[in-house]
Amino acid sequence: MTDGRTRRREDTRQRLFVAAVELIAEQGFSATTVDDIATRAGVAKGTVYYNFESKTVLFEELLRHGIGLLTAEFRAAVAGLPPREALAALVRAELDYIRRYRAFAQLLLSEMWRTNREWQQTLRLLRGEAIEVIAETVRAGVASGDLPADLDVRTASSALFGVGLVVAVDWLVFQPDRPIEDVQEALLGIVRRVAQT
Repeated sequence: MTDGRTRRREDTRQRLFVAAVELIAEQGFSATTVDDIATRAGVAKGTVYYNFESKTVLFEELLRHGIGLLTAEFRAAVAGLPPREALAALVRAELDYIRRYRAFAQLLLSEMWRTNREWQQTLRLLRGEAIEVIAETVRAGVASGDLPADLDVRTASSALFGVGLVVAVDWLVFQPDRPIEDVQEALLGIVRRVAQT
């Protein structure tokens, strides 16, 4: 019985996450109410507060869940690969992730640059964890000679993360029929040219 109850609670939390992501991506955090989230998720307003103390707590948990998943996918994508192949795998993993979680990516893109939010510190830490996976790959590329020895690893890693996010959202909004392989190759072309300069 506990197993069934735990599963139902997780299902409810997942519905609340999805509803919150969609609504906040559509109309912004401030304009989204707990009532809106409950209605979109098909639950009572009290269910939202039962699962999350407030809308802000729900949003922070949403960030942890979404960015944590992206970081895990980055780690899985590069496991055991040499640096050059790992960079291509990172680009593909980011594009695949954003294609699957487009609303979350749009939300992340809009919230990443805001500095007046209660969860800014949480977002900074989570973003740093995702970028560190990229940085590990870039460092390995510098060490192996695949990337220039004087490359600023931190800036290059942040740029790869940010450019991938912006390019993926732009692709899905303005060129959704373009094959993912074309977008990946174009993005890798940019990365390669920057790495050669």
